[in-house]
Amino acid sequence: MSIRYSQDFKDSLVKLHQEGRSLKSLAEEFGPSKDSIALWVKQLEKRLAILEEENEILSRIA
Repeated sequence: MSIRYSQDFKDSLVKLHQEGRSLKSLAEEFGPSKDSIALWVKQLEKRLAILEEENEILSRIA
């Protein structure tokens, strides 16, 4: 059975990682695997890239 984590929880761990915490230390302290946290980081980076692209398109239109 897999554990479902809330988006707020995922975002918090991603933020901690971006602030310098290692994937290993986050996994040990909070429970999800290093691979799960790494995936969440990648997903957030992808969402951010899409939003930046959309903002650029909108700024050209305005």
